Amino acid sequence: MAVGFPILSEGQGTTPRITSLLIKPASAVCNLDCAYCFYLDREADPYTSMPGRRMTEETLERLVDTYLFYSYPNSTFAFQGGEPTLAGPAFFEQLVKFQQQYGRNGQSVANAIQTNGILLDDRWCELFKAYSWLIGLSIDGPEPVHDLYRFDKGGAGTWRKVMKGLETLKKHGVEFNVLCVVSSANVGKAAEVYKFFRSLGVEYMQFIPLSEFDGLGQPLPFTITPEQYGRFMCDIFDLWWTERTKVRVRYFDNIAESLAGQKPGTCTMHETCDSYVVVEYNGDIYPCDFFVEKEWKLGNVNLDSWPEIARRQKRYSFAAKKTIPHPECQRCEYASICHGGCPKHRHDPRREFGDLDYFCSAYKMIFAKAVPPLKKEVTRLLSATR
Repeated sequence: MAVGFPILSEGQGTTPRITSLLIKPASAVCNLDCAYCFYLDREADPYTSMPGRRMTEETLERLVDTYLFYSYPNSTFAFQGGEPTLAGPAFFEQLVKFQQQYGRNGQSVANAIQTNGILLDDRWCELFKAYSWLIGLSIDGPEPVHDLYRFDKGGAGTWRKVMKGLETLKKHGVEFNVLCVVSSANVGKAAEVYKFFRSLGVEYMQFIPLSEFDGLGQPLPFTITPEQYGRFMCDIFDLWWTERTKVRVRYFDNIAESLAGQKPGTCTMHETCDSYVVVEYNGDIYPCDFFVEKEWKLGNVNLDSWPEIARRQKRYSFAAKKTIPHPECQRCEYASICHGGCPKHRHDPRREFGDLDYFCSAYKMIFAKAVPPLKKEVTRLLSATR
């Protein structure tokens, strides 16, 4: 049976709440110079030419105060960049103080940060441990693989510095997961990469497929093909399935969540793109980090309330980009899991939101491999709880 997508019109129905924030305290500023960074081609980014890109204490206080009030009783703050640790540990220590000051009884506050790990030391890790932060650490695999594209401003590899940060996290007992970009450097080395992460004691992994294109819609050298990505994730599934009670792979978790009738943790499997917003260093707000562009600006935390931002027509318009139907999606057996994929992967090659997701054929390979056994496992677990 074909599964279609619900069409979301601007202003239609109840306003979907903003359930989490992706905050960029130092904008796209970074202490690395990774070859595949998607910010490198963003000359139109309204923040690339602005000096001193650091969130002020005043903007931070306003952000924490207003969002805690809006999101009560469950509030999630996630920090990303660029490199968010460039804002300095004092910034995040002040963040926690503001959360304690403005939080109310019964309020649950979760903090997370995605980092390259270069600056992590005892001070950082003591903060993370004391307040139960979740850390995402960017590592692409063993040293030769990681250092092929992830280097510093001088062109030197960064793997050894990342490993030092990882060991500091482990020393302090900080919970962390690994985010691995799947590029031409590692796409044919699924077993090597997986076993390397397991040798480090990593129990939670994320694999993000890389696709970047030039102005003519041609893939850049480090971009992988859909078939390569599909094979990579199928290989990862085979390795993971034998020890699934010990290790979590986010993509497979998300498939299982969908099969269980839950909303998956990743926005790419949601019906519409409206679960989170991006907060830039100066308080400007956007619906997605891949679309920090003037036409998609929703407002500013220093000027607008969260209910106002949630109701903005631009937010509805962006959310609906994911629902643009495609004939192949309409007849796909996995449409109720995929929901058309990610607007970035639909839009990037030809700048058309109505195109198929670049990785569509990869998703079909992965779902064909993973859905049958995961469906059985989900059914078994649900039956056991009844």
